[in-house]
Amino acid sequence: MLNTPSAPPSPTATAAPGHAEGVSNDEFRAAMSRLAAGVVLVTAQEPPLDPDDPLAPGGEDVGMTATAFLSVSLDPPLVLVSLRNGSRMDDLLDEQPLWAVSVLSESQRHIAGRFAMKGRISDRLLFEDLAYVRGEVSGAPLMGGALATLECRTEQRVTAGDHTLVIGRVLTAGVRSADGGPLLYFRGRYRQLG
Repeated sequence: MLNTPSAPPSPTATAAPGHAEGVSNDEFRAAMSRLAAGVVLVTAQEPPLDPDDPLAPGGEDVGMTATAFLSVSLDPPLVLVSLRNGSRMDDLLDEQPLWAVSVLSESQRHIAGRFAMKGRISDRLLFEDLAYVRGEVSGAPLMGGALATLECRTEQRVTAGDHTLVIGRVLTAGVRSADGGPLLYFRGRYRQLG
């Protein structure tokens, strides 16, 4: 076996403050921004204020744009979404096991942007002028014009760093629209194929 001198460490391999593993937040974000991801809207309905009273007001609809969403298993059908710890959706899905996903089309960039805003207005206002139907199983909004929709029930929650991985069993799946391509997220911007 030949001994060859090793290459000097690259400048990006040096330890960054706060990360013993040697990668800074900026380096990690820059590298991961090169991975194109599909864009979905995750929705759920808050449980009624008093589940024993049929006349009690229902809970508000909640929505969140996500790019960290993927298929996990075919048998049983499972999907995964990554939620920031302590976010409204993370807190809601900790108590509400039923939720839905709308796979957004390239023409639904405005929906993705609306539900991704920081310092958002109330969720009720975010849904106000959007076309959607309620899922038969989850009661959650399913966006009109989405490429596909799924209704899920949480099977498992896994804490992973500053996020929670929510694994859901798919209860219904539908292809709502065959028009247009998918909405993608790449290098910090919404994109489309082509």
